[in-house]
Amino acid sequence: MPHPPKDLLASKAPLHPRNRHRERYDFALLTQTSPPLAPFVHTNKFGDASIDFANPEAVKALNRALLKQFYGIAHWDIPAGYLCPPIPGRADYLHYVADLLADSNSGVVPRGKGVSVLDIGAGANCIYPLIGHQEYGWRFVGSETDPVALRAARNIVAANDALKGSIDLRPQPDAGHMLSGIPKRGEVFDATICNPPFFASLAEAEASTRRKTTNLGSRRPARPAPPARNFGGQPGELWYPGGEEAFVRRLVQESHAQPTTAFWFTTLVSQSHTLPGIYKELQWAEAAEVKTIDMAQGQKKSRLVAWTFLTPEQQAAWREKRWAKVQ
Repeated sequence: MPHPPKDLLASKAPLHPRNRHRERYDFALLTQTSPPLAPFVHTNKFGDASIDFANPEAVKALNRALLKQFYGIAHWDIPAGYLCPPIPGRADYLHYVADLLADSNSGVVPRGKGVSVLDIGAGANCIYPLIGHQEYGWRFVGSETDPVALRAARNIVAANDALKGSIDLRPQPDAGHMLSGIPKRGEVFDATICNPPFFASLAEAEASTRRKTTNLGSRRPARPAPPARNFGGQPGELWYPGGEEAFVRRLVQESHAQPTTAFWFTTLVSQSHTLPGIYKELQWAEAAEVKTIDMAQGQKKSRLVAWTFLTPEQQAAWREKRWAKVQ
């Protein structure tokens, strides 16, 4: 079994220092910013204001309030049943990607539209481009195989003036590919990001949902299968044949086929037991450098795996050409 790369980074404290969501949710402020959240707020058994996190509509209302309060996204909506992600964890990924770029740029985070990021599978929620642009000014390209999700994401961008001209959402014509077919001729990215499906089947996803709903202590009576997912999710968002490991290994293979498309290729990896297989694939691909960054949100632990094919000379040329004027 392959060992983790020698430059495996040390574990990080829960939530990145620049994450705006390190403190408890201020529901009084959030409901003032977004009144539709108010009906979902209640006092929990500890005497604190909260929502029922097992209720998909409550989670959606909370996300809408967080995006408006912290990122200036006044208009945000997703179709019923589509993934409604927890914003603090999504923001963490982007902050660690910013650190990754800074580590390759003398400690300075490259900012502004001169920095281009590809989000593989932007989803109907478009959450990474929204947060990444508002936090760092980066320009985003987002790919999506689902036409309903693509249309919803485009509607979000069109409805918010601050996002226009900064987020380009493109259809991925072949669901079997991650990178192929998305970059235009000569187009390169400073980083790619991806939150892969981590279940191998629908049955596996539903079993996880039942455990989560039980842990959240939903007030609603038990329902027959399939259970309602509090964060939603369509098949392509939740499961992939072979699960997370198969998806990421495919991504590594495609990055190997176009190694200079990005400075850093990155992905979230939620299940630690998939790491050996991913490292094996990166070894096969002859990645020049591999980094793994541990992340955590509450009791949930995940990690970011990043790799580059650029030699030190190519990295220096990239910095000079693309980042010297955007610091």
